Amino acid sequence: MTPKERAQKASAAMWAGDNASKWAGMKITHVDEGVATLEMTVEPHHCNGHGICHGGVTFMLADSAFAFACNSRNQSTVAQHNMISFTAPGRIGDRLTATASEVSLTGRSGIYDVTVTNQDGTQIAEFRGMSRAIKGNLFEE
Repeated sequence: MTPKERAQKASAAMWAGDNASKWAGMKITHVDEGVATLEMTVEPHHCNGHGICHGGVTFMLADSAFAFACNSRNQSTVAQHNMISFTAPGRIGDRLTATASEVSLTGRSGIYDVTVTNQDGTQIAEFRGMSRAIKGNLFEE
C-alpha cells in the first residue's frame, strides 16, 4: 500500500465516525501522508452576534484538517494542544478551506500547521496543532 493509499483509507475510516465534521458541513477534498484539506461553506447558523463566522467554527474546521493530516499513517493520533490566530473574518457564503501540513514528526509527537483561507485566497486564520500518537490503528493492515 502506498502512503497516499494508506492516508485515503485512514481518512475514510475516520470520516465514517466523524459526525461532528459532517454536522458542520465539512468535506474532505484532499488527503495524503501528513497533509489534508477540508472545506466548508459558512452558513447563517455558523455566525456569531457580529454576523461573522464564529471563531469556534473556524477552529473546528482547522482542527478537523489537523486530525486527518496527523492520522494519515494509520496510527491513532489525538491533539495534545492547539492554538489559533484569527487574521480576518469569515462571512456568510464564504467557502473556507483549511489546508493542514506536517511540520515535524518525532516519535509519538507531531507538529502541524493549518492555514484557513476563503474562496478569494484571503487568510482567515493560522492554526498550529501538536499531536500525540496513542495505541491503536484506524484500520487493520
